[in-house]
Amino acid sequence: MPTLTIRNLDQAVKRRLQQRAATNGRSMEEEARVAIGEHVAVAPAGNLYDTLRRRFEPLGGVELELPPRGPARPLPDIFDE
Repeated sequence: MPTLTIRNLDQAVKRRLQQRAATNGRSMEEEARVAIGEHVAVAPAGNLYDTLRRRFEPLGGVELELPPRGPARPLPDIFDE
């Protein structure tokens, strides 16, 4: 099984990990494995539309007023001397 060494871990993070491990009745090493596994196991968010839809759909959705579309701006003439 692979080994991972984490250097320069912030003391506050280490304390929180120790507290979380004690609360869950695990060693710090086991708690770190569980925390990393939970974080990495989260499915990728996909695109922004799907992420926002999943977040707001249970709340009834959000209706946004779209501004009226107008004519496009003229393209710059990049060959002008």
